[in-house]
Amino acid sequence: MSTVFTKIIAGEIPGRFVWADDECVAFSTIAPITDGHMLVVPRAEVEQLTEASDELLAHLTAVAKAIGRAQQAAWGAPRAALLVAGFEVPHLHLHVLPAWDESSLRFDPARTDVPAEELDAAAEKVREQLHAAGHGAHIPPRLHSADLA
Repeated sequence: MSTVFTKIIAGEIPGRFVWADDECVAFSTIAPITDGHMLVVPRAEVEQLTEASDELLAHLTAVAKAIGRAQQAAWGAPRAALLVAGFEVPHLHLHVLPAWDESSLRFDPARTDVPAEELDAAAEKVREQLHAAGHGAHIPPRLHSADLA
């Protein structure tokens, strides 16, 4: 199974990375529900939540927590939300986003027309907050996956 996420991770398709380690990566979605909406994706091609090992899920959740804290700091959001749906891409991914209320947790208002500069700026805000929180070792040296190859 080769998915669009596998191609992003491999650098075949550009991605705005905010996290990378041996087990997973995190990058901006191209259809954000809120500014700063990120995806935490395992490097392994696991199709869905129920097929992941407990250890992998624990790691993905820990990374999502760090990103959520960074989003709260960057946008002043009272909550960081975590959504796992997986219908759009058959590769496990956790949606992490700053949230102000439950209406922030719906996919129907996702925007697909966000200019690249805005997506870049949002990813950079998350990267800055992750660095400030001591996660510099997991922040890729460049923003785009094409630059990581």
